[in-house]
Amino acid sequence: MNNPVFESMLSHYEVATKEERQNATHEVMQQIALAGLYRSGFFNRAAFYGGACLRFFHGSPQFSEDLDFSLLQADEYFCLENYFDAITTEFRAFGLDITIARKEKKTQTLAEPALGKDTTEIYILQFTTERNVKIKIKVDTQPPAGFTAEYKLLMLPFSFMVRCYALSDSYARQMHAFLFRECENRVKGRDWYDFEWYVRNNIALNFEYLQQKMEQLNAIAPHDFSVEHFKSRLKERILNTNMNAMKNDVCPFLKNPAEIDIWSCDYFLQLVDRIILNG
Repeated sequence: MNNPVFESMLSHYEVATKEERQNATHEVMQQIALAGLYRSGFFNRAAFYGGACLRFFHGSPQFSEDLDFSLLQADEYFCLENYFDAITTEFRAFGLDITIARKEKKTQTLAEPALGKDTTEIYILQFTTERNVKIKIKVDTQPPAGFTAEYKLLMLPFSFMVRCYALSDSYARQMHAFLFRECENRVKGRDWYDFEWYVRNNIALNFEYLQQKMEQLNAIAPHDFSVEHFKSRLKERILNTNMNAMKNDVCPFLKNPAEIDIWSCDYFLQLVDRIILNG
């Protein structure tokens, strides 16, 4: 990027490698996109969660490619397209042109383990001049009710408030993805990193909200998904995961990849026993 304001925001990061600069560039893009959404009033209708939310507001060391949102109330007719002008205007204030396009959903095959009924719309934001630099914006348009949201302060590119999932409820969403997302034979190590982060920081998992998510997306009634069932299924997933593939996925998003040297099946099995439940 040659824009001086954009470069000024990048100067907040210690960048020594190409990968570190790419992660920093993605993060500055995310901040500008959040600013545009804030100006548009988007956070009156939606809340932020996921890996980027953990990094911006709770100190997670892991970079994230995606911006994950959930509507506060289900609306199958919601269109993020109504907010495109606000996002593009924010980038133009930095002298940058972007495109935002809706990603077509791939038809699932019987061979693919699925998260369940797909209620998330996905959009791709990228620079017009550098098409390889892009972020995903994901919006769950039909979330189950019962989660709590709170406002958090972001101070770049200016000071503004972002409505975010409470950590306990965000944890529940994360564990649902952890249990059911393994698309295209790809192990998403970033899910595992987030799981470790929640356990390490003694965050209580809203188990009732996880049960609601299971009922909505997987047609599993709460009485059929007990704590014992949850932990058993979690341990089964751990035992059947390729640890090297998992590490390879997450390493590019870490400043210090050596922090996951300890990762092993036994390590994650012990993390399961340290999960704190709420609800």
